[in-house]
Amino acid sequence: MRKLINYSYLLMLFSILVGCKEEFIVPTGGGSPTIEIVTKPNAAFFADSISYKVKVADQGVDLSTLKVELLYSEDVVASQTIRTKEYGEYQGKLFVPFLKNVANGTATLRFTVQNVELTKTEALADLPLTRPDFPFLNLIVEGKTYKMLRKAANQYEVSDNFATKVNGYIEAPAFGANGNAVQFGWDGEAITQGVTANIPFSNIIEGVYPISFNTMTYQASPFVAYKLNGEDMTMVAEDVYSIDMDMDKDQELVFEGLQGLDTWWVDSDFLRKDGDKFLFNAIKGRYRITADLKKKYFIVEAMNGSNLASLNADGTGAIWIIGEGIGKPSVASNEVGWNTDKALCLAPIGGKKYRVTVVAGTSIRANSINFKFFHQKGWGGEFKDADISTTSDIIFVGNGSNGRDPGNLGIVNGKQLEAGATYVLEVDLSQGNNKAVLTVNKQQ
Repeated sequence: MRKLINYSYLLMLFSILVGCKEEFIVPTGGGSPTIEIVTKPNAAFFADSISYKVKVADQGVDLSTLKVELLYSEDVVASQTIRTKEYGEYQGKLFVPFLKNVANGTATLRFTVQNVELTKTEALADLPLTRPDFPFLNLIVEGKTYKMLRKAANQYEVSDNFATKVNGYIEAPAFGANGNAVQFGWDGEAITQGVTANIPFSNIIEGVYPISFNTMTYQASPFVAYKLNGEDMTMVAEDVYSIDMDMDKDQELVFEGLQGLDTWWVDSDFLRKDGDKFLFNAIKGRYRITADLKKKYFIVEAMNGSNLASLNADGTGAIWIIGEGIGKPSVASNEVGWNTDKALCLAPIGGKKYRVTVVAGTSIRANSINFKFFHQKGWGGEFKDADISTTSDIIFVGNGSNGRDPGNLGIVNGKQLEAGATYVLEVDLSQGNNKAVLTVNKQQ
């Protein structure tokens, strides 16, 4: 027994000694790396590629990395890391970013060399920077280039016979011996540098007009400002603008910037026309109103605060349609299908009732439908056959064995909706969310 104990003690002591030896194999804090800046630019322009060369060494300790950084004020805007296996000279290039609203000034080049024991040495150098004074810019529209001439410091403009919509990006040519071309494009909300996504320039009328851009502020024109009741609508996609707004029954909607509204399709569930006026047709609440300039109609969706509304437990909120055979302004151009992003919001009309109005052969197929009512704009809560019923003699609710999945609507065999006739589908939740009643009425 004593021998076993002794052997165990020796093994433990050996393990401790080996562990201690391993800790000393990789020491930290040793060495004294040095760095000498051999060459660097005395000054540069924004958008330049700047070259540098440095010499690094240490006192017998292996080096690890050289990190080169460019700082505007205290912010690192560009960096590069080089492995330094050997003592000696290393060189590279660093891009000087072109940024909005950054004035001429002095940046800092920071060189940091680190050895394998994590000891660092740093060297700093000033780098005066100047914004390029481009002689011109290029506006590139569908492969065609328009030269934008310099009108003042940072200000450029081109006039030509343009359409009302001009989608293109702007490119500044390389400036100076070390310069790079700079692209200015659209990030979804504003103009930024380094992208070529088209900027959605727009004008009220087509013809000869100027397009301008400022390379300091990134301000550009023209952009038609679309407004509803004095508030700006936000671009959410090309030719699609949206705004969230509190509305009241019979409140007037005053649109600014939108042309030819007399030719737009009007969704009578949410809007109605009184002469040249648009009046709101649903109950008081918050709604998202989206103008689709291509399809020339307004999409109206119920909101709950900043989110799209869903059905509440008490029967208030919203009901949505997802499925086949229905679409606004027409099935042919914009069928909902099973794409939840295109779900249709029924208009809340009060009393926990919701309405959708359709025209057979236009916004609803006359002889074949297969859609369902949902609690939200997306998958989740839905009205199955146990939750909704109807006494309609032309539209039925599927139960899984009658030609439609549970809750999906269909046209009764041997019947069809009258082409060109207007039908009002109304869902009544006054008796509860699982006792919904669907009525289908043809307008006379």
